[in-house]
Amino acid sequence: MASSTPDALWSSRAVRLLQPAAVVCKGVRRRVGRQRLLDGVDLQLPVGSRLLLVAEPDAAGSLLLRVLAGLSRVDSGSFRIAGAAGPDGSATGWGRRLAYVGPELGPYPWMSAAEMLATSARLLGLAPEVARERIGELVGRWGLADGLNRPIRRNGLAYAQRIAVAAALVTDPEVVLLDEPLRAIDPDERIRLLRLPGRRTTLVLASRYPASEGGAVNQLALLRDGRVAVHAPISALQERGLPLSHSGIDRLAAMVVADPTIRWSAPAGERRASA
Repeated sequence: MASSTPDALWSSRAVRLLQPAAVVCKGVRRRVGRQRLLDGVDLQLPVGSRLLLVAEPDAAGSLLLRVLAGLSRVDSGSFRIAGAAGPDGSATGWGRRLAYVGPELGPYPWMSAAEMLATSARLLGLAPEVARERIGELVGRWGLADGLNRPIRRNGLAYAQRIAVAAALVTDPEVVLLDEPLRAIDPDERIRLLRLPGRRTTLVLASRYPASEGGAVNQLALLRDGRVAVHAPISALQERGLPLSHSGIDRLAAMVVADPTIRWSAPAGERRASA
């Protein structure tokens, strides 16, 4: 079932119990040079998941996000995002349902934040009245009012990172892929911003610093040697007295190797969604 469901349908108990998938990867493989960074990635995320993606090596996590965003091809395997198997040109298609922000600054530094937001809305086909309302919401939430009409380069790195993510969110996408885009922002404020509103919003956050992401995610996945070594709720660490860190996630993965029958309970947010 695709995740793009009308609100009336989504509110029904039957759909909430079905937990429609927002992200599905099946045997995704991709080689870069002589290294196979993705070597059979299998991953499924229900709608509303907030996933922390940790990878060894780091480049594998970044590559998987680029694959999911349609920016890198796969050698084999398949994936679906919000029910779609690839980019399309429809008015409600890929670009409207998916947002991706990488570690590099996306905005043109000579543009103002207002111009960047308006351009994003226009490129993605939002009606003018819808665009004005959505941009107003983003300006408030992302703290963009001060400096809105100045060139982005004059507002500093933290502001540029804010506008990069805000511009990607202008269509209120269903799936948001973030590759460490907000490192220049104060940690508490960063977590507040990463708590994206909307119970149908699915977040995949690639990070080299898992300890700093705890307040924004409810699941974790470790990519090791190109495969998913562990996929579990954050609570699985807490229940075993493990820290949200590389060492804690490695120990959790070792438990799965020792006992492949381990099954995790759903994260608290997903239990509420299916209640």
